[in-house]
Amino acid sequence: MSVPSADLVRRIADHRRRQSRRGLWLGLGLLALLIGGVAVTLSVGQSRVPPADVLRVLMGQDVPGASFTVGRLRLPRAVLSVLAGLAFGLGGAACQTLLRSPLASPDIIGITAGSGAAAVFAIVVLGWSGPAVSASAIACGLGTALLIYLLAWRNGVAGARLILVGIGMSAMLQSVTAYLLLKAPQWSLQEALRWLTGSVNGARLSDALPLLLSLGVFGALLLGQSRHLEAMRLGDDKAAALGVPLARSRLLIILSVVGLIAVATAVTGPIAFVAFLAGPIAARISAPGRPILVPAALIGAALVLLGDYAGQVLLPGRYPVGVVTGAIGAPYLIYLIVRVNRTGGSI
Repeated sequence: MSVPSADLVRRIADHRRRQSRRGLWLGLGLLALLIGGVAVTLSVGQSRVPPADVLRVLMGQDVPGASFTVGRLRLPRAVLSVLAGLAFGLGGAACQTLLRSPLASPDIIGITAGSGAAAVFAIVVLGWSGPAVSASAIACGLGTALLIYLLAWRNGVAGARLILVGIGMSAMLQSVTAYLLLKAPQWSLQEALRWLTGSVNGARLSDALPLLLSLGVFGALLLGQSRHLEAMRLGDDKAAALGVPLARSRLLIILSVVGLIAVATAVTGPIAFVAFLAGPIAARISAPGRPILVPAALIGAALVLLGDYAGQVLLPGRYPVGVVTGAIGAPYLIYLIVRVNRTGGSI
């Protein structure tokens, strides 16, 4: 067996250092973009608030006019947008990486459709609102993911089979949702449609607590499985040869993805295509072979934050964030399907 030369070892080490530096600068750049976006959304809107007043409000001081505009309206909206975007981006990228397909997004394979159908049923049929609707959305999202997994099981779960089962389940659940909306009385139809669009309208800081808890638990689990997840991109046989406990890691990853997506969907509604877009965008701008979970989470947060800002301030009229992200994501879905057919499905 030949021993690698010292020059080859040095070049490999230099390459890894360059990739690590590129990943660090990418993360810092995305973080700076996110912080800048938050600063703009807090200061510039239908009315302008001087940055000094924004800082005073954030430090807890009472500033006439600014305390209500920033503290009661803009700050909860920005916090909820960032946290929901982190959850959607992280969960979507993990799901796509695990199943080795950019089409394996939670909002494509039926998880968010399950949460949406449950929420509409709770609003229209049961007359529920608030936390009860969120709880039903979380429970049905988890149940839908379990059912898709069981239906796709055949001596293991193949990515293509799970995607096809998920797409079929999503179509069925969307038909249930459409039927419920068709039969909904006028007073509950508007609330159901607002929830299904995906929105941070009426955000409160208390709404951020479930998202913080889910990111702290499920997000930490996903990041802890990051190395195993990257190994699984090579295929199950190679991952097992590298010492990855496939069954345990896959179970933890799936539970974490479903937990993140279900809670985020319950809080904001199914914001379209954020989970779908964040992973491929992160993969395109990251160094080849580098983990994409953290960049995808930051991109998801930026998409929701800036999409909501565009819908409220930049576009004529006011639109929920789900309308903006849907307008961006639908053409990208068509492009990605064409590209996947050409490249064989790599993310």
